[in-house]
Amino acid sequence: MKILIVEDNIEISQLIQKTLERENFECFIARDGLRAIDVFSQYQPDLIVLDLMIPGLDGLEVCARIRQKPGSKDPYILMLTAKGEEIDRVIGLSTGADDYMVKPFSPRELVARVRALLRRSLRQGGQEQVYRTPHFTIDLDRHTAYRHFDSQESEPLDLTMLEFKLIATLVSYPGRVWSRTQLIDNLWGDDFFGDERVVDTHVARLRKKIEPDSAHPTFIKTVVGVGYKFEDSSDIV
Repeated sequence: MKILIVEDNIEISQLIQKTLERENFECFIARDGLRAIDVFSQYQPDLIVLDLMIPGLDGLEVCARIRQKPGSKDPYILMLTAKGEEIDRVIGLSTGADDYMVKPFSPRELVARVRALLRRSLRQGGQEQVYRTPHFTIDLDRHTAYRHFDSQESEPLDLTMLEFKLIATLVSYPGRVWSRTQLIDNLWGDDFFGDERVVDTHVARLRKKIEPDSAHPTFIKTVVGVGYKFEDSSDIV
């Protein structure tokens, strides 16, 4: 898998490169927007880690131009920027980005986000659509969800349609923080009318079905003032 890193800060770009190359990704670096377009055309990467504030063309313009290129590979785009205001996230995602991270970032979370996006790419090119983490398997085609234990035993999860869509959304991007508005868009779309806090109710119900202790969640974490994220690790008992 080829990854293009568009970042003008040398130290940050090298950190991202070393982090991803340790995971056996092939990386290319561009330090300005125009160079990013050239490198994309030459190497056709599978994913782009794109800083928003770069010289020449900014990240939003680079994202828009890549999405408009006819006949080119349609890569996943992960925006990485110091800007954390919600309006910047909204603009970035509406321009064509697939995910969004704010600096300073965790290299471990970066790898998780990259792998989640690339797994999504592989699923779309194959026959099955399955999300797998150390403790869960979510099969979209069969509409089944399983919780795995360290004893290698598994149990099916008895979920409502909405709970299934909620866990599938969260598990599809481990580590990504979802706002209530984004979850509402994924779960209800244009059919939603009401208070966005209804998301909290459904998260609480889902936690009771998947968490060892729903009062102290292990997998679905609350990000105060933002929303929710899913985390899973083989270290979790």
